[in-house]
Amino acid sequence: MGKLKLSDRQLYALIEAVKLGEEVKPSQAAKREAFSKYRVKNWENSKLTGIFYSIQRRLGLIDEIIEELVGVSPLILDPWLRATLRVAVEIAVFRDPSEKTRGHLRGVAHFLSKKTHPYVGYYYYDLLPRVLDYIPVINSKEQKLKWDYLFPEWFITRMHSLIGNEAEELLKALNETLPISIRVNRLKTSVEAVESYLHGKGIRFERSERVDTLIRILDAFNPEWLLNKGWAITQEEAPAIASLILSPKPGETIVDLAAAPGGKTAHMAELMNNKGKIYAFDIDKARIRRMKEVLKRTGVKIAETIKSDGRAAPEVLGKETADRVMLDAPCTSDGTIAKNPELRWRLREKNIPKIVALQKELIESAWKLLKPGGKLLYSTCSMLPEENEEVVGWFLRKHKNAKLIPLDDPYSKGFLEGTMRAWPHRHGTIGFFYALIEKR
Repeated sequence: MGKLKLSDRQLYALIEAVKLGEEVKPSQAAKREAFSKYRVKNWENSKLTGIFYSIQRRLGLIDEIIEELVGVSPLILDPWLRATLRVAVEIAVFRDPSEKTRGHLRGVAHFLSKKTHPYVGYYYYDLLPRVLDYIPVINSKEQKLKWDYLFPEWFITRMHSLIGNEAEELLKALNETLPISIRVNRLKTSVEAVESYLHGKGIRFERSERVDTLIRILDAFNPEWLLNKGWAITQEEAPAIASLILSPKPGETIVDLAAAPGGKTAHMAELMNNKGKIYAFDIDKARIRRMKEVLKRTGVKIAETIKSDGRAAPEVLGKETADRVMLDAPCTSDGTIAKNPELRWRLREKNIPKIVALQKELIESAWKLLKPGGKLLYSTCSMLPEENEEVVGWFLRKHKNAKLIPLDDPYSKGFLEGTMRAWPHRHGTIGFFYALIEKR
């Protein structure tokens, strides 16, 4: 491969995307917004997207290098300077920039001065030679693994303890970019109609073998038209499986305890043929607004959104009012790292107990809502047993009238008999956990 060549405009697009990525989630939305502003063309999109996601994946390492060079945490730097240094370190340390690109990196000082303050531009210009000359020192096995797989050392150790030699396959899979997956909304159209639309656009795609309404788009393509029309919704295979496992029926009363952004709520309404009632709880105002837009676009008529903590749901709705409860519990979300690469460096082992405490309170709330004979699906997008099997085991020991309904299809058995796990390296989707519990 030749040396990396980047123009001023391409560097500006990357810097703005990295800065926006701190404010706009998911990170691909930030990338789209910045790339659109700097008129990134199709022929250059692939190269710049690769660099952008590489920065997200390496963020912890990049920030360690910046801290070594600057002497303080990058988190206290001016946001524009922080984003610029992240781009500069990625290009200088991890790639082979051409002389012209090195010149353009120096020229970024003017861009920085305009965006924030001349002193920031001067500071960056003075620091850049040290960035361009930086050579890392790797002197331990743990550091080497961290540099190879771009994960915190505790997480690498934990995955090794869980699945042994498979751990490296898992870490590799988490470093690969997943194709966009869309789930066809049968309330408005058919799978065949969506496939015909994609054929007409010359887009390569494949249908999921596990969810017959899910399509993976294999080319660079923005499915915005399909989403705006309500014909489809962006959703990974693993969360789509969750609604199929809970299997809500027309006429039933369903509670979705952590519902936003609404993918599973919309899926359940479709499975119910828009007959019955779904109460969709969430506490985040912005996420509820997005969920309402999703439900409106997809033609869902039976969902009522409620801005409230799921732990208060039994008081809001009354006890034993639900035929089925969906609890896709808040979690560390480590199973989604392939979709949200920057997340890996926000994983903190010390935060797990606090998350588990919330999960236990929510599953208790879900149980109070459930009618006798009803079913509760507990799921997370985490791969850590503390948030999954250990929560379910604790719950089953506490509630003698709770019966685990065994799951072993379409993914792998969990570490607790009867539970199920989707693994990124085995199943080509995000990491996910499922436990289906019946109230006897």
